Amino acid sequence: PRFSTKTGRAFTPGDTISYENWIKCCYKEQDGRYLETPIEATVFAYYKIPKSYSKKRIQSILEGREYPTKKPDADNIAKIVLDSLNGIAFKDDSQVIKLTVIKRWTEEMERVEFRLDEVKYEN
Repeated sequence: PRFSTKTGRAFTPGDTISYENWIKCCYKEQDGRYLETPIEATVFAYYKIPKSYSKKRIQSILEGREYPTKKPDADNIAKIVLDSLNGIAFKDDSQVIKLTVIKRWTEEMERVEFRLDEVKYEN
């Protein structure tokens, strides 16, 4: 949420709402499970390699020697994904006991992928 300087109230920008709704639709379509146990969440954010990068730099990226350190921050990526899934994939994102966010380069389409796994109780 953002805060209005006029009213002092919090509001969620329209583009954020649209993205959250898109995540919800994709989850319902591709998985749809409702998890009631503790959860391990893994989020992958793929960034397109800029065409302006030199061949040497692109080769370095393809060899795994350079990672995307640009915005958005990993914690913000996780936040929008998990907030979107509240009430859809789980009751509340407080169920997430382990969270991994990995930012990678891609030659394909930019995207965010995520995986939710139930954490089994140990005896």
